[in-house]
Amino acid sequence: MARSVDRPTGGARYGRMFPKLEPLGTDPHLLMRAGSDGGICDAAATLDLGAGGDDAEEAAGWPFFGQLLAHDTTADRSPLMGGVETDALRNSRSPRLNLEMLYADGPIGSPYMFDLNDPAKFLLSPDGFDVPRNPQGVALIGDPRNDVHIFTLSLHVALLHAHNRIVDHLRAARVVPEEDVFDKARITLTWHYQWIVVHDFLPRLVGPALVDEVLEDGGKWFRPEPMKAFIPLEYADAAYRYGHGQIRHAYHLVEGGPELPLFPDLVGFGPLPVDRRLDLAQIFDVPGRPRAQRAKRLDGRLAASLIGLPERITGAVDESAYRSLAVRDLLRGDTTGLPSGEQVAELLGVPPLTEDTWAGGTPLWFYILKESEHLGNGNRLGPVGGRIVAEVLIGLLRADPASYLSLEPDWQPILPAAGDPFGLTDLLIPVGSR
Repeated sequence: MARSVDRPTGGARYGRMFPKLEPLGTDPHLLMRAGSDGGICDAAATLDLGAGGDDAEEAAGWPFFGQLLAHDTTADRSPLMGGVETDALRNSRSPRLNLEMLYADGPIGSPYMFDLNDPAKFLLSPDGFDVPRNPQGVALIGDPRNDVHIFTLSLHVALLHAHNRIVDHLRAARVVPEEDVFDKARITLTWHYQWIVVHDFLPRLVGPALVDEVLEDGGKWFRPEPMKAFIPLEYADAAYRYGHGQIRHAYHLVEGGPELPLFPDLVGFGPLPVDRRLDLAQIFDVPGRPRAQRAKRLDGRLAASLIGLPERITGAVDESAYRSLAVRDLLRGDTTGLPSGEQVAELLGVPPLTEDTWAGGTPLWFYILKESEHLGNGNRLGPVGGRIVAEVLIGLLRADPASYLSLEPDWQPILPAAGDPFGLTDLLIPVGSR
């Protein structure tokens, strides 16, 4: 009999994409050794320090944009390290790509995020480079996780500016009454964001052929009905954690500036110092600017900054191994009873990997990273990871009756673009400001 977690029962629940597959069940001590300092998931810091030997094709900012998507659709408040009944898992986010992490409850329900003198616009720091904060430095934003480090914070700030520019555009065009300006601006930004996910983000991550197939034929394994979407655990606790493998150990924030490790140097949760401002052209390719830094290749290994997370990120832990994000990812998949990567590959009709696999079955998260290395040249997800991510993100949009895919599937962006087609950098970095 299917457990309750295997059935979508509303926006606050998780579910299964492959409910008939049995949990892998790996010895937790083995998982901790694999993900700890010196284990098979540990990438030597020297690989990330300027040599470029582990550079991927795509720019360094894309996994951080992917992190925002995760914050927009999932928020699991349960403990990470065991002691959780899978049936009790709850998603505190609605399973929609609707910028909930940006807008929260809008000017009425979350007035502290908006300009008191112009409630249609977001409030920003006086210099415009940071979000508003309370006297103790806590960010006043829709999702506190967007303040975790400078990259998510900078993308969040860029989206706030994008909303405010749309408000100015709508007022100048006089196309909607003033009382409708905020709602129209929210819809406009949200649809551009959704379009970018489908036509810019996903093709880079899984390949345009798979995106076109899922758009044309729908999902084979994830096809929720309207208003009945849920987040599959195979996505949340394995496939969509691919981005951890794309994070570099260190980054330049400005051209010619020093190279700084992500953690602890670029950790957030406080006011943004002047010397920590990020030029987005350092992590995204912008026409007319030098080539941006690249993301780390996907190869099953995580950068040193993620193998030894600071306490400000993890909180107090009983085991030093819990400071490793790789350990957390591996244990999370075990806690939520995910199947092996080989099981999923066989179900999808994909020949299972024969290299870098584990006796008895490979944890799905690690399998997807190694599949990316061997079948995607470290640049994009392979057939298992790509299928899960593409079907879930497009499936969530199709199940949302307010998305552009549901209301106007042929809709095209209307904001200015440097070229054709419209892309993420056109949204984050206005053409006139480059």
